[in-house]
Amino acid sequence: MRTFAAFLVSFACVAWGQAPQVVVISHRGEHLHHPENTLPAFRAAFEAGADFIEVDVRTTSDGRLVLMHNDTVDARTNGSGAVKDLTFDEIRALDAGLKSGQEFAGAEVPTFDEALEFAHGRMGVYVDTKRASAADIVAAIERHDMQDRVVIYGGYEYLKQVAALRPKIRVMPESVSVGVMKKLIDELRPKVIAFDARDFTDEIIAMGRDAGAGIYVDRLGEADRPEIWQNAVDRGATGIQTDKPAELVEYLRSKGHHR
Repeated sequence: MRTFAAFLVSFACVAWGQAPQVVVISHRGEHLHHPENTLPAFRAAFEAGADFIEVDVRTTSDGRLVLMHNDTVDARTNGSGAVKDLTFDEIRALDAGLKSGQEFAGAEVPTFDEALEFAHGRMGVYVDTKRASAADIVAAIERHDMQDRVVIYGGYEYLKQVAALRPKIRVMPESVSVGVMKKLIDELRPKVIAFDARDFTDEIIAMGRDAGAGIYVDRLGEADRPEIWQNAVDRGATGIQTDKPAELVEYLRSKGHHR
């Protein structure tokens, strides 16, 4: 079991000359070789050495929190329709694995609770709130005693709701400009800030670091390669979201940036 010290949002060197440690966030689990947002993908991410799994949370028509990136189930299952229009039982009856290969046939669409249960004692959870009430998300996190092992990504108003409910749960806004960054720091005081290629600029990075926030950056698709990873680390990233957790972990370990 990996230590949860890896989930601290500050990865400043603890001794002179020590390489900064970087958190590896596995986008939708290990989804290049497994069905995304499913337990098989989460197990593979853990086995690859990832520190966090990223999950997408939506709400069924009868109020259950389930994992699905798209607003419909069409792309990832053998069913059709919007998650918000389907009951939990209808979604649970779908096959979420077959489209990724016969070996995954029968994989279910997990609940948010099941993702938290899997992660507990193993890894952290990066929550991308697609369509789920802040109160329901917070309640699930507390049921599984994951308050210190979760970061919640979402819009400003949504994260204000989370912070009002449970100030100690880490919220992770995305900064898109200097002005927005200042507002986020002043009003949300986030422990982690999310970046993508558009806003990963030296000025905004410096603002986040000066505020004591961790710097988590997406490096997906064409950007998911060693020279881009290294550039992110050199510029101050303390966490990298990837589609290639095994490769990123191996690379970071070779540079002394991951244990």
